[in-house]
Amino acid sequence: MFELPILEVERFIRNAGAQRVTEAAGKKLTRLLECRAEKIIENAAMISRYAGRKTITREDIILALEFEN
Repeated sequence: MFELPILEVERFIRNAGAQRVTEAAGKKLTRLLECRAEKIIENAAMISRYAGRKTITREDIILALEFEN
């Protein structure tokens, strides 16, 4: 698994309009984003394998997002 930088996630929160962000909020959102990204990547990899490819494409990511919903 990969790790997103918590400070970058906190910056995203501030850019969305929050004036301040607690460390706990940054950590929680970071973990949620990591879990969601991991699932999307797993689905995109499955789609690319099904198509007989080893490379994940932009279209695989789009399909993986549709598959998730």
